[in-house]
Amino acid sequence: MRKVFVKKLIEFASSDSSIMLLTGDLGFSVFDDYKKMFPKQFLNVGLSEQSMIGMASGMALEGKKVFVYSIIPFLIYRALEQIRNDLCYQKLPVKLIGVGSGLVYGGQGGTHHAIEDLGIMTSLPDIMVFAPGDPLEVEKIIEHSLNFELPCYIRLNKAGDTLVNTAETIKHFELGKPLRVKGSGTEKVAILAAGNILPLTIEIFEDLSRKGLNTSVYSVHTLKPIAGEALNNILMTSDIIVIIEEHIQRNGLYTLVSSFTQLENLYNKNILCFSLDDCFVHKVGKQDFLREATRLKKSGIIDTIVKRCALPPV
Repeated sequence: MRKVFVKKLIEFASSDSSIMLLTGDLGFSVFDDYKKMFPKQFLNVGLSEQSMIGMASGMALEGKKVFVYSIIPFLIYRALEQIRNDLCYQKLPVKLIGVGSGLVYGGQGGTHHAIEDLGIMTSLPDIMVFAPGDPLEVEKIIEHSLNFELPCYIRLNKAGDTLVNTAETIKHFELGKPLRVKGSGTEKVAILAAGNILPLTIEIFEDLSRKGLNTSVYSVHTLKPIAGEALNNILMTSDIIVIIEEHIQRNGLYTLVSSFTQLENLYNKNILCFSLDDCFVHKVGKQDFLREATRLKKSGIIDTIVKRCALPPV
């Protein structure tokens, strides 16, 4: 995902001198080409993330189109006060690019996990929040971000991301609307995924298909603002909603969908949620290992869905 981000940024900066990239002593090798091409449009502020947000705010007030890059715990958790007061309160269109979503940095331990960030950021007023599911969605969101009038947070995985969308599915990409990547949209089971869990969701979709259960899969790349009509259409045409997210259940995609069902008086909606428990993950290991050690274990998700749908064993 971050390679796509850098590629688009170079493309923008080639024709727009107002583009600025700020980083907090991160991105070595990632930004080498950008720095060589646009040395006056790049600033490494060092280990000073709170000051970095303040600097980005000042640049935005002077008409710069500012992108701020760091790993999520440093960018969001460390500088939350500055994001709230300097960016959101003043409605400054700075783009916050956070890498290492969910359990990506599992080898560094719980301090480097990003499992509460969507809840934190969606709770702030006057900010847009995105969790793209693959590189094609990243490309679309970055392209749109130049025209945003509010700050935005874009939650990225890291590198080596699986391409899930096709040239055909990405044609239907719209900000705010869940993107259907599998199925016709008429299936009785709809799987909603946010962010880097989308490739695993496709694996689950394929296994369920082999078991005879037809489903739709939607990438909820925009968590704020989300189009109520589009979400309502999914809820109304599906008997069972399955939510999969690499985030704690509280205040993530599950909370967003559950709140919407209450607003629309859909109290009888059958919702299954597979997320991280409301606690820190103390095990250390790669992302796949940690998923297997939590409620994001693929076989467990499939078994639960099959039982809920009362499918006979294959």
